[in-house]
Order: sequence, then C-alpha cells, then structure tokens
Amino acid sequence: MNQAAIHQLLASRAKEENLDSLFELRLATNLSLIQHIFFELYPEEQYKASFKRLVSLLPKLFASRPLELKQQDVQRIASRNWYQSEQLVGMQLYVEHFNRDLKGLKEKIPYLKELGINFLHLMPITKRPSGENDGGYAVNSYYQIDKKYGSKKDLQELTESFRNEGITLMLDFVVNHTSDEYPWAQKAKSGDKKYQGYYYTYEDRTIPNEFEKSLPEVFPETSPGNYTYIEEMDKWVMTVFNHYQWDLNYTNPEVFLEMLTNLMKLVNLGVDMVRFDALAFLWKKMGTISQNLPEAHQLVSLFRMCLQVVAPGTIFLAEAIVAPTEIVKYFGEGIRKGNECEVAYNASLMALLWNSIATKKTLLLYKSLTRVPEKPKTCTWLNYIRCHDDIGLGYDDGLIGEVGWNPQQHRKFLLDYYCQRIEWSPSKGLLFMYNPNTGDGRITGSAASLLGLEKGLEENDSMLIEEAVKKIILLHGIVTAFSGIPMIYAGDEIGTLNDYSFLENPAKKEDSRWVNRPHQDWETIETLSESEGPQSQIFKALQKLISIRKSSPVFSDADNLVLHHAGNDHILTFERTSQKEDGLLVVCNFDESPQVVEATWIMKLGYFSKGEPKNLISGDKISIQSGLLELQPYQILWLTKA
Repeated sequence: MNQAAIHQLLASRAKEENLDSLFELRLATNLSLIQHIFFELYPEEQYKASFKRLVSLLPKLFASRPLELKQQDVQRIASRNWYQSEQLVGMQLYVEHFNRDLKGLKEKIPYLKELGINFLHLMPITKRPSGENDGGYAVNSYYQIDKKYGSKKDLQELTESFRNEGITLMLDFVVNHTSDEYPWAQKAKSGDKKYQGYYYTYEDRTIPNEFEKSLPEVFPETSPGNYTYIEEMDKWVMTVFNHYQWDLNYTNPEVFLEMLTNLMKLVNLGVDMVRFDALAFLWKKMGTISQNLPEAHQLVSLFRMCLQVVAPGTIFLAEAIVAPTEIVKYFGEGIRKGNECEVAYNASLMALLWNSIATKKTLLLYKSLTRVPEKPKTCTWLNYIRCHDDIGLGYDDGLIGEVGWNPQQHRKFLLDYYCQRIEWSPSKGLLFMYNPNTGDGRITGSAASLLGLEKGLEENDSMLIEEAVKKIILLHGIVTAFSGIPMIYAGDEIGTLNDYSFLENPAKKEDSRWVNRPHQDWETIETLSESEGPQSQIFKALQKLISIRKSSPVFSDADNLVLHHAGNDHILTFERTSQKEDGLLVVCNFDESPQVVEATWIMKLGYFSKGEPKNLISGDKISIQSGLLELQPYQILWLTKA
C-alpha cells in the first residue's frame, strides 16, 4: 500500500497517534531525497553535522503544528491535488485597502462568497519598517503581524473562519531577503560574525565589484547597483532589490535551517499556500546573473520536501516572472520533477493577453503558448489579468520577429498604446521604470483604466464604455476558463479605475505601481444589485463566469487544454476536453469589429452533433450561417455540445 493510500485509509481516524505515525511514514519516504538535495547544496564532507540538525529539527517542527492543521493535512493528501479543482477561484488584495484590517476582512466574507471567491492572496501583513518597506516585502518578522492589520490572534481567528467557510489562504514568504531592521541584520550591524555570515557581507569592494560585472539591476532608477555600504559594521552587504533589503546567504546551511523554522511558524497560523517571493534570486554565483541558477531550484525543492513531511497540506506558489522555458523549471525537473512548487504564475499568458488587446491580433499569443514546455501533471498555473505589480513586456524577440514585427518597435508601440502616448488609444496607463536610453519600460494601471473605461466615463462616450466592459469580461472569461486557478485582483470585479492619490504621498509618488492599488469601493458595491451601470455589469458577469466554472469538472486542471487555430488572426480558440462528459470550446474575438470563423472544424469537434451548441455565458443557442460562426466585437463564447 503506497503512502497516499495509507493516508486515505487513516484520514477518517486522524487521531493524534495516527498523525504521528503518518509523519514517521512521510519522513521515511522522503528522507533519502531530502538528504540527496541537501548534500547537492552543502557537501557531505563539510556539512554532515548540519544535515543531522535538519533531521532532528523536522520532528520538532511537526510537533509544533496545531492538531486541526495536521488533520487537514491528512485530508488533503487523501483528496489529492486539491489545488487543481475547478472549485478554486482566487482574489488578491491589500488588507488595508480592502477593509481596514484583518477584522474588517473577516466582516467581508459574505461579499467574497457572493462573488464566488474561496481563495485569497493577502499582500504582506507581517511586521515591516515604518519608512520605506517595498510594500511589506522588507521583512522585520516572518510571522508576527504588523499592528496596523491587527494581531496574531486576529489572523488565527480569520483563518479559522476561512476553514469553516471553505476559503483557502495564501501569504507571502519573503525567502530571498530580510529588512535591515530584522534581528539578524541588527546583530550583524553590531559586529556579530555569526549573523554577518547570514548575509553576503564584504570588507571592501573587491568581491562586490566582480559580482557587479554580471549582476543586472532590478530597480535601476530607484536602487542602482547591488551592494550597500553599512557604516555600523564598516562592510558592504548585497542588496539586490533595495538598500534596506539584505539578501540572505543560503550558501550557509544555518540560514536554511532558520528560514525553514520561520516558514513553519508562518504556515502554522493557517496558511494553505505559500507565495515564495523572488525565488529566482535565491543563490548567488560570481560570473552569472545570479537568477534561476540550478542551486536556486535545489533550494526550493529542499524547502518543499521538508514541508511535504511536516505540513503536506500546504503548497508553494512560484513567484518567478520569467520566460515560459524558465518558469516550468520551478515545478521541478529530473529527480525533482513535481517536487518544487505545485503552482506558478502564468505571467506569460497575462502579458500576451494585453498584447492581443493592443494589437487586436492573436498571432504572438498562439506562437508563445505553443512553445510553453509541458508541466508535470501534478502542478498547475495561477492565471490572472492583473496583479499589484507592473505589466512587463517580456516577450520572446524571436517570436515577435516570426510574426513580422520589429521587437524594439513593437515594445515601443505597446508602451505608447497603454501609457497615453497615442491619441486614439482608449488606455490610461502610466510608465514604470522607463529607461529613455534603451526604450525599455513597464506598464501600470488598473485593468479598467487600461481597457478604456476611465476614458469612456471621462468623455461620456457610451460606445467606449460598452467596449471597455466587453474587454474586461473577455479577459476574465479567458483566465476563468483556462487551465489552472483564476485570480481576480480586488477591485477589478467592479471596474475600479486608477487611483492617483499616490502622487500626493512623498513615500509613494515615485512608484507608479500604486496607481493600480486602489481602495475597495464599498459604496459602489452596496448599489450593485440596483444599478445597471458598468460596475454592476462587470460584477454580475464575473459572478456568472465563476458560477459556471464551479458547476463543471471540465474546468479542473487535468492537462485537458487544447489550442485550436480558427483561421482568423483576431480570434483565440481553445478547448477544455473531457473523457467523462462533453468538453467546452472557448472562442474569443479581440477585435472591435465583428469577425467570422469558418465552422467546419468546430463541427468536426462535435459541437454541432447534438444540434446547435449552447453558449454557457449567455444561455443562448449558437447558429451558423453559410458555414460561418460570427462573433461580435470583444465577444467570448463558452460552447458546449448539448
């Protein structure tokens, strides 16, 4: 009997003694792989004692896990890959922007359930410096709650309510760095050699200068270079992101052991999914860009395998906004296949959708999606059209060239289109990290403002407003139907516009990403049921999409997505197939004009075999005229065979 079968047998009898036995089983099953990965990173002849400390640490970490979470772990192992279910629909939010604090968030659970949300990603809520803190990603504590959000008890009460309501929670684990106020950094500043060894610290610029020859700059405008001089200890410390964020030195195994303990203290608060922040940067090596190195993958896998033993009901999301060929590696390769992160951001899909909106074409979208390497069957994507961050233009230059576009000129067009540099564009976005010397830049702005709703309302242009609403529904309809977990950015469900108040805040005005980090508009939400305005239209449409998704297992991730070419460059078509029931065909028009699709291939797929197929979104039957299927501007169809 295998490990999963044993867990399933004992799941209904998950008493404490059984849970201890299951822990011993998991440890015995995974220990050889943990040992292999550990000694890949830390040579056995030098770090045998460190491995012994890890082996003795794991039972202590398991003993610290609350009983109800241990029971949940067993149930999740028995149910297998719960994160691939069609039932999971997410929302990302800033707690203070959503409804004050953790208690305020708890008050809004009925609203989340009304929309259909049962998975939340809360932006950082742990202690951070009072000044610059990178939106909470400069960490003063990994598990103590910043007082503006409430207390540790408030979070535990919230997660208990979430479990009772069937809502899963994701929090960030800032694994690459701490703040310069973190206790380790404070001890390092005071001269403690042990804690100076927890970071990359150097007596002079000799080694940093060698590193700088190949290290790129993450924030060249606001934080040039990768090292900061610390006067208190008369040393240079590696600070890849910002001067107040010190990179952790994972070549020291003590750092891994300490961070594993921090991770467990976080997940023991009731965290179901951990967003592994900046994991591509975890290992530094001179002569490289120190991103996506093999050792970084080994380190992520080591964290994951230890968590698999101690808290197997908690999973990892890879926060790595890199090329598709790189992101799939964070699911694991070779002996680690399926043993790194269970979920990864589908950032390529997000960026490609914005490209198709601007160009009204799906050429680059198809070329890119067909080049994405196959992922492990036990892993899945997180699909989204917007998040708290900027929109990067990390498309493959070779594929842009194959489409017939000049890569540099195409990126310039996208920046011009979305950042108010073209008069006819409906978009009202802002530039972020623009480099006038190279022309490189990124895009910020709320989804609604980028898609024309802000301009339409300003100009009282009913046609522009209608088009914007259609585009918002189109993009959300794609990510809701795509293979993986759909994630809505809070406010997008009611078409929230840009928030320009950040320009009045000295701490924020230089970072245009704050324009797409608005406060939730509860006054508008209170009127949704009576209103027929664009906000109400968007909310009701997304609510319906979510409801339809949850009603059919065809939306679960069973490696059942097939791309189809419709023979029209304005159209995206993909199918969710099923061996047990009828599949679902998604057909999308990215153009402002009606488009037609030759329907013979759709008939061959069987979508007219039982008569006219039904569009699940509208409830209407779909007919063809003269062998052509017509789509209205920015229309999306979810077709079933029945």
